[in-house]
Amino acid sequence: MAGKVKKGALVRAVREKLENSLEATASDPRFPSYLFNSKGEVLETQGDYAFVKFYVATPGIWLRIDQLEVAD
Repeated sequence: MAGKVKKGALVRAVREKLENSLEATASDPRFPSYLFNSKGEVLETQGDYAFVKFYVATPGIWLRIDQLEVAD
């Protein structure tokens, strides 16, 4: 990982880690492309999770920190 995922960081979801995760099996595994192709801002962190708001007209989402990478 190039940088640390922390509050205020711009991040993207890592497709390989998200598609094969427990979260993918617990819900619809068809994730929208903006998770992987656009940047989102970490608004909050709690334990192993980060609340990310992507700059699209959708609500924020909690993702595990290891499923994220800092965007360039």
